[in-house]
Amino acid sequence: MRRKAALGTAGTLVTGALLAGAIAATPASAGERQPSGKAEARGVQTAAARAAKKGIDWQDCPADWGLKTPVQCGYVTVPVDYARPHGRTIKIAVDRAVSTGTKQERQGALLYNPGGPGGSGMRFPTRITTKNPLWAKTAKAYDFVGFDPRGVGHSAPISCMDPQEYVKAPKADPVPDSEADKRAQRKLAKEYADGCAERSGALLPYMTTENTARDIDVVRAALGEKKLNYLGVSYGTYLGAVYATLFPGHVRRMLVDSVVDPSRKKVWYQANLDQDVAFETRWGDWKKWVAKNDTTYHIGNTPEKVQAAWEKLRATAKKNPIGGVVGPAELIGFFQNAPYYDSMWATVAGVWSSYLAGDTKPLVENAGPNLKDTAGNIAAENGNAVYTAVECTDTKWPTSWRTWDRDNTRIHRQAPFMTWSNAWMNLPCATWPTKQQRPVEVRTGKGLPSVLIVQSKRDAATPYGGAVELHKRFQGSRLITERDAGSHGVTGEVNPCINDRVDAYLLEGKTDAKDVTCAPHATPQPTKPSAKAVAKAVAKGAADLPAVR
Repeated sequence: MRRKAALGTAGTLVTGALLAGAIAATPASAGERQPSGKAEARGVQTAAARAAKKGIDWQDCPADWGLKTPVQCGYVTVPVDYARPHGRTIKIAVDRAVSTGTKQERQGALLYNPGGPGGSGMRFPTRITTKNPLWAKTAKAYDFVGFDPRGVGHSAPISCMDPQEYVKAPKADPVPDSEADKRAQRKLAKEYADGCAERSGALLPYMTTENTARDIDVVRAALGEKKLNYLGVSYGTYLGAVYATLFPGHVRRMLVDSVVDPSRKKVWYQANLDQDVAFETRWGDWKKWVAKNDTTYHIGNTPEKVQAAWEKLRATAKKNPIGGVVGPAELIGFFQNAPYYDSMWATVAGVWSSYLAGDTKPLVENAGPNLKDTAGNIAAENGNAVYTAVECTDTKWPTSWRTWDRDNTRIHRQAPFMTWSNAWMNLPCATWPTKQQRPVEVRTGKGLPSVLIVQSKRDAATPYGGAVELHKRFQGSRLITERDAGSHGVTGEVNPCINDRVDAYLLEGKTDAKDVTCAPHATPQPTKPSAKAVAKAVAKGAADLPAVR
């Protein structure tokens, strides 16, 4: 998921859910059973058997989905509550591009999740249709299958506020100047949580990683696959880890890239605090790169000067929002692309450089909202709603504001770039209106094959410790570490040390006898892209890069 800098103004609450046409029954009541254990396990078996018998009616994708032939689309029906498999249902949107190899080369379907929670995997099949060179060998062996998880996109989408209100700018500066600022943000967070209940209460109690993992097993059955081949990035690694824990004997190959720490102690409150510190580290890496390339960008020739320029830009935008719409919150929303992805280093630096040279248009167009893009705004609000719903429902969060204030004040002192922005984004979980669950204890189960884990050492969105923790929990797994690198979504970078091992695993099931450390991929080259190139890079990031928290 693409993080927004702050909740901003709360939208008008609308009674009734966006799910009204998607769930053909009454909303969930307080007395309904919550996801837990044996009943749900039996429910998955029932739903999977039903799906296996029915299969997927593959058709050309709807025109407004933006997926051209030969990509095909369809739906898989799943229960809302797996404890009641014959009760209410929703449809999970799936798509595919068939493998390019011979019948003898084909090994089945490869299912993908890009992260979030709230990310759509529906563009994954285009890695075949656009002939992405990194995936050409794998494409010969597998159909590439994407899906919208429950609540996302075309799969009974949820909503927490009016999308146009959600994107309006400028929003309040995430870094509070006073207790009054904190009270205002707390009010917005409570209104947002209430909005989720008002607009999406029918599905909200069932928006969990555990249920999405169950959905995946039903999709596996509908695809006609006895065992799952899975690629998960970012939050998709946690989804994969939960799936592998619940269904270890259903896994054939599992590759996880840029790993969320699966420890119950980390999911989700502590994980976000850890992320704040990691972001500060990677922000520092980018500042060094910008300083090194000062002859191109003219921002500052030392990291300290780059930081001073950032603080000046931030102060200017706070006093007088740039273009009337870009304040500190919007700046963070755009500049966070650099710590996330190396591929965005030159883009973000180029936009900043253009601003300093007197051209504000690229910054306003890329950091500010586009109220005319109603479809994009609906998708953005939906993504944030799912992110919030899943993380808030997955686990219990602190309800005491004193705890939030203490922890984020402390972390902000060492990691000011993202801390308060992250805090406000997650604060709805403190007043979450539905029952919060207990996370799955991720562990090795009978029949689980070797899982391949790939991670860059300086990843900001999913700190390295998460990969180490999952490696400990999955016996027989192998860890590939990209040292001196920090891009999120390692398998999307050109690095033969990693790319060749990914191919060997997916094509032959091979892993190294020991864990491997690879040299970093190439450092980005300094360029000053045109406005058109910037827009294209940002759009590509939204569509193809892993969705992250």
